[in-house]
Amino acid sequence: MQHARSGMEQCASGMEWDRYQSVRSRSLQLVEGLTAEDCQVQSMPDVSPAKWHLAHTSWFFETFVLAECGVGYAPFDAQFAYLFNSYYNSLGPMHPRPQRGLLTRPSLQRVMDYRQHVDAAMAQHWRAIVAAGLGERIELGLQHEQQHQELMLTDILHVLGCNPLAPAYDPASPPASMAQPSRWQRFGAGVRWVGHSGEGFAFDNERPRHRVWTEAFEVATRPVTNAEYRAFMDDGGYRNPLLWLSDGWAQRQAGDWQRPLYWDAPGEQAFGLYGLRPLDPHAPVSHLSYYEADAYARWAGARLPTEAEWETALTELGLPTPALPRARCPVLRAGLGAGEVWEWTCSAYAAYPGFRASAGAVGEYNGKFMCNQFVLRGGSCATPPGHARLTYRNFFPPAARWQFSGLRLARDA
Repeated sequence: MQHARSGMEQCASGMEWDRYQSVRSRSLQLVEGLTAEDCQVQSMPDVSPAKWHLAHTSWFFETFVLAECGVGYAPFDAQFAYLFNSYYNSLGPMHPRPQRGLLTRPSLQRVMDYRQHVDAAMAQHWRAIVAAGLGERIELGLQHEQQHQELMLTDILHVLGCNPLAPAYDPASPPASMAQPSRWQRFGAGVRWVGHSGEGFAFDNERPRHRVWTEAFEVATRPVTNAEYRAFMDDGGYRNPLLWLSDGWAQRQAGDWQRPLYWDAPGEQAFGLYGLRPLDPHAPVSHLSYYEADAYARWAGARLPTEAEWETALTELGLPTPALPRARCPVLRAGLGAGEVWEWTCSAYAAYPGFRASAGAVGEYNGKFMCNQFVLRGGSCATPPGHARLTYRNFFPPAARWQFSGLRLARDA
C-alpha cells in the first residue's frame, strides 16, 4: 500500500489531487475498526454493507472518469459493473439492492485491492483526466463519496443496532450536550432567493437559484431535543391518531412504533455509534421519520418549516447555530452550521423552476428521485466536514428512520 501511495504522489500533485486523496482515504478510516464480518452484513434493504459502499464509490470513478478520459483504461474486473452499479439504469443491469449482503465474494480484501487499483489509475492519468475536461466530474465523484461516507456510518449503526450485544462502533464516551433555551425568530413576508448561487460546488438539484414568496413565519432557534420529544411520548403522542397523517398512522401501526429508533422501551437509554448510553436530554432528538416529526410538530401547536423558510432563516438573518458539541459521532469532529441532525421540512422533493438534469448517465443522480420523498436540510453529526451547505437538499421517503434525522419547529407569524 505504501508503495502504491509513493507511485501516486509521483504521478499527480496539486491541491485537487490532495483533496482526492483526502476524501478517498477517509472512507478507509471509517472502516478501520470494523471486521470483515461487520463490512458484509445488510440488516435491511435500505442499508448497504460497508464493503459495497467501498466498492461502489470506486466504481463511480472507474465508470464516469477513467472510462471517459480517453486513455484506454481497462476495468479492474468486468463483473464489478454489474455488482456495484447502484441505480444507473442507462448503464445496464445491476445486482438487486436488497441482496447486496449476499455478496460474500468478492472478499473485503479484493474490494480494497479494487480501490487501490482505481486510485493508482487516477494518479497515473490525472493530467489526461483534467485535460479531457473531467475536473467537475472528479468533484462530483468526491461529493458522491462523501455522501456514502455518511451512509456508511448510518448503515453500520443499523447493523450494530440489530446485534443483541449492542457493540459500539467507538467505545469512547460521547460528550454531554449543553442545555440551550429555544426561542422563536420571526421573519416577515416577502420575496426571497433560494437555491445555489453558482459559487463553488452544488448538486444539480440545488439549482437554479430562484425567487419564492414566503408569508410571515417564525422558526425555532434550535432543533427539538430528546427531553422535549419524551414529553410528546409521555402525553400519548404515539397513541393519538389525531396527530398523525393517515399514511404515518398506518406505518406507526404496521411497525409498532412507540419511540424513536434506537431508544430502549423505558426511554432511558439510546443506542448509537458509541454503543448503548444513557439518553442525553439536551441532545437533538434523532432517527425520526417524517411522520414522527410531523406528528410532534402538530402536538406542539406548530408545524415543520418549508425548505424555503428553512433556507431563509439560516441564510438571510443568520439564525443562531445550536451551541452543542459536534463530536457525538466518532471520527467526525467538525461543526456543520445547522446542528447535529438533518431537519425534516414539509416540502416534497421536487424540481426547482428551470431545473435540468445533467446530461448522460450522471443525470440519473438526483432528478429521477423527485417523487414520494421529502426534503431535509442542514446536515448531521455524520456529515463529512465541508460537505454540507445551506442550499443542500437531502431527501428521503417519509418512513425513513435510520438516518440522523430530527426536526426544527416553525409556525405562521
